[in-house]
Amino acid sequence: MTRLTLAGAALTVLMAASLVACTKPAADKPVADTGKIAAAVRADADQGVADFNAHDAVKSASHDAPGMVAMFHGAPNTVGADADLATTKQIFADSPNTKFTVADESVDVAASGEMAVYRATYSYAYNDLKTKKPIVETGNYVVGYKKQPDGSWKQAWDILADTPAAPAPAKS
Repeated sequence: MTRLTLAGAALTVLMAASLVACTKPAADKPVADTGKIAAAVRADADQGVADFNAHDAVKSASHDAPGMVAMFHGAPNTVGADADLATTKQIFADSPNTKFTVADESVDVAASGEMAVYRATYSYAYNDLKTKKPIVETGNYVVGYKKQPDGSWKQAWDILADTPAAPAPAKS
């Protein structure tokens, strides 16, 4: 090997090493601010309840992600924001005094910051379709939120699961 070839090889290795040394390592994906996400999801859930209780079907359905799925006991799944809008309008027509309240709310956020789960207990007052008598139902409410391309949080799915009333205390 000639000195020129050896010097060229050494220069090539040195240049490659210099380039590697100057190259910044790829930045890790930023850590999600789960507290900020939880607050945004909670605010959306609270606004969704307010919009529903104002009997504003359009605003109520505006909290839905494209392709959302709503699962309510005793009813077929509602798929998509348009179907949810139609269902919500029908609920208001059938039961003009309907009211939905939540308590014991919590929000769990995925470490990736791409999904969150809102959980609460609920009370739902409405009129029976057949008897028109008022009914108050209670249960568990679970909503899956997905981050949207615009950075907002929308409901991807929601589930209402009614729970029976607590049994009366036993008489002694």
